[in-house]
Amino acid sequence: MTRIKRGVTKRKRHKKLLKMTKGHQGGRHRLFRQANESMLHAYSYAFAHRRERKGDMRRLWNIKINAAARANGITYSRLINGLRLAGIEINRKMLADIAMRDPDAFAQIAAAAKRQLEPAG
Repeated sequence: MTRIKRGVTKRKRHKKLLKMTKGHQGGRHRLFRQANESMLHAYSYAFAHRRERKGDMRRLWNIKINAAARANGITYSRLINGLRLAGIEINRKMLADIAMRDPDAFAQIAAAAKRQLEPAG
């Protein structure tokens, strides 16, 4: 059996990992062991927060919709209920975008929701 030395392979692996941890502070971007630990944590946070961001965005859309709805004299929950009753299927992302970019169009949507909530008579 031939003797296997890992100098080249090990250096390549270390350099690759140190390149990944380039922006980290202190030894976390200079020393292999600390950098490896730092990289593992960073990747686990990135994975978890990709999912968390989806909830954050939905909360932001709801806040924008609520602000625009109240400017049109209706609450968020009544607006969403009115849209459902009116059969207007528009997701919160689009609704928030319309609220910010085109207040007149949002006012029409809010009016449609209000009409559905008015008692018949």
